[in-house]
Amino acid sequence: MCLAVKTFIAFLNDMRIDKLFVTQDISDRKAAHKLVQAIGIEPELIEDPGFAYQWVRRHADPVITGKKVLLLTENKGSFLKKCPGTSYYTCCGYQILYMASYCSMDCAYCILQVYFHPPLLQLFVNHEAIFSELDKSKGLLDSRRIGTGEFTDSLIWEPFTDLTEQLVNYFADQDRLVLELKTKTTNIRRLKSLTHNRKTIVAWSLNTPEIIRTLEKGTASLEARLKAAWQCQQWGYPLAFHFDPMVIYPGWQQDYKRVIEMLFERLNPENMVWISMGTFRFIPALKSIIQRRFADTTLVYGEFIPGLDGKLRYLRPLREDVYSNMAEWIRQYAPEVALYLCMEDDCIWENSLGFNPASCGGLPAILDQAALEVCNLK
Repeated sequence: MCLAVKTFIAFLNDMRIDKLFVTQDISDRKAAHKLVQAIGIEPELIEDPGFAYQWVRRHADPVITGKKVLLLTENKGSFLKKCPGTSYYTCCGYQILYMASYCSMDCAYCILQVYFHPPLLQLFVNHEAIFSELDKSKGLLDSRRIGTGEFTDSLIWEPFTDLTEQLVNYFADQDRLVLELKTKTTNIRRLKSLTHNRKTIVAWSLNTPEIIRTLEKGTASLEARLKAAWQCQQWGYPLAFHFDPMVIYPGWQQDYKRVIEMLFERLNPENMVWISMGTFRFIPALKSIIQRRFADTTLVYGEFIPGLDGKLRYLRPLREDVYSNMAEWIRQYAPEVALYLCMEDDCIWENSLGFNPASCGGLPAILDQAALEVCNLK
């Protein structure tokens, strides 16, 4: 059995839905019926999505309960949203395609634990509205980069819906924009047979085996992620990687250096569109949740200081040390790849990477240019 099929089956077993809510306004739609059939459990019809939120909130641990509760409903607002960057720090200008929310995996550091109130899996069924909005917006967007992996993992939904396939086909038929699918899974089976025309970037969040083992519960191993990336490269997809959040712990230098070595032992740097880096940062409200849900972790007890945006961050010299070392290791293998920092200021950029984005036209322009070159945009 090939890697893609084996990993798809393994992940399908992990994606378990115990409770399914469907709002009345979409219950008669063909898309809703198809999803209910794929999920395979009897739905509870509700008038108001708020009922599902209250149902989850009543449980002792809403965060973990919400990972097994799915709400099928309609998105009545916009699907395209600007990246919720933070004040005072450089944002990449990403465009988010808001097709679903929350995640079935359980990463200790995940901001989604406090971002949604309460968190529960939510999948929108009005797919026709997604493509209508894309048709109207694609010539007007400031950025050429659109991704589905900000409020959810891009590929956890594959057992239930063919939306990814629809999106890949849609982006393949134009040459202005790229779609980025960001994941910590190996759920790539549907991607094999698609004609993508290099307009879809498959991206993985990477970390050290120690962090994956202790802080990224339910995610694919580092080795499995890299094997899946290799397979997507064989299928012609451009790739991207995100080291975010990087965590400082005893031995981090040798562990992250080894991840970089493994990455470039297996994959072609010329097929990589960009690599991002960001260190662990968190809003104060997340601290108590991590302490309660992951009592054995020392994650929140590092040398942190409030940033200009109110988030707690590692002290500046520590962050600069992480970034400068990572940049040196990456550039040994891929001197031309677009390497960038997520939510850092110009001083950190200068001290870690040797330049600041403003001197090169801004970070969005840098990343758009990378997409132009690697993904054959016009």
